[in-house]
Amino acid sequence: MTSFSDQGQTGFARGSLSGSSSSPRTLFNNVMNGVIFVCGALALLPLLLVLSYLLIKGFGSLRLSLFTELPPAAGREVGTGGFGNAIIGTIIMVGIGAFISVPIGVAAAVYLTEFSKGKTARWIRFATNVLSGVPSIIAGVVTYSILVVPLGGANAYAGGVALSILMLPIIVRTTDEALQLVPQDLRQAAVGVGATNYQTVLQVVLPAALSSIATGITLSLARAAGETAPVLFTARFGSFWIRNLNDLSQPTPSLAVLVYNFATSPFENQISIAWAASLVLVFLVLMSTIITRLAIRSK
Repeated sequence: MTSFSDQGQTGFARGSLSGSSSSPRTLFNNVMNGVIFVCGALALLPLLLVLSYLLIKGFGSLRLSLFTELPPAAGREVGTGGFGNAIIGTIIMVGIGAFISVPIGVAAAVYLTEFSKGKTARWIRFATNVLSGVPSIIAGVVTYSILVVPLGGANAYAGGVALSILMLPIIVRTTDEALQLVPQDLRQAAVGVGATNYQTVLQVVLPAALSSIATGITLSLARAAGETAPVLFTARFGSFWIRNLNDLSQPTPSLAVLVYNFATSPFENQISIAWAASLVLVFLVLMSTIITRLAIRSK
């Protein structure tokens, strides 16, 4: 006669979740794991192809003089000229855009998450989503009409404003989502020890979401650095060093516009510089991401 404990052990063994290696459930699980792995590899494939081709074409064109010389004229021999002024112009315009969009975007996200309720927050989020889908050339056209035409010429400030329009929705959305992920227990604990709402936000909520906020800011910087259409309208391109930012009729060079102009050129020297500039632009974005991560980790 089989005891109750034996029956229980037998029933447990038959009802075990482990299953055999040849069961349909295990086979389906293995197949789906393989499908997911293949999809993940396919998602990385375009990035690997772009980076590998860019390294092959751009690394062979790199030389130290590229960072210290001005863009060459058409027909110059290979190995002459550079894009030093375009690097400086890109940093200046992206810096102006970040100076405008980062405080506004973070403050708007804090208002949405911590102080706004109901329809107001929904309408602001809806407007932010619409703004993030606006083509970049529209931001360039609007800034051209508002700033470039009245001021009498293209300049770095107009380019920075156009880039800030594109950066703003990215910062608002990522910061808003990051603040929503902060546990309510932290807020309640801060209020419980006597902190005001503003002290809770500044000293508890924002530090807890700093990593995600910095990631969103880095993404916005990467997008701004690679934008061409709005810069074509607002800053255009200059072949000389930037000497006076207060000259509102002075075109400002940028790496993105240089790549656009030189990549379509029939001259081998300018095409070579375009590949090198593309590689440097990607490297600048990569370095900004790494520096941001290291700074957050040190905190």
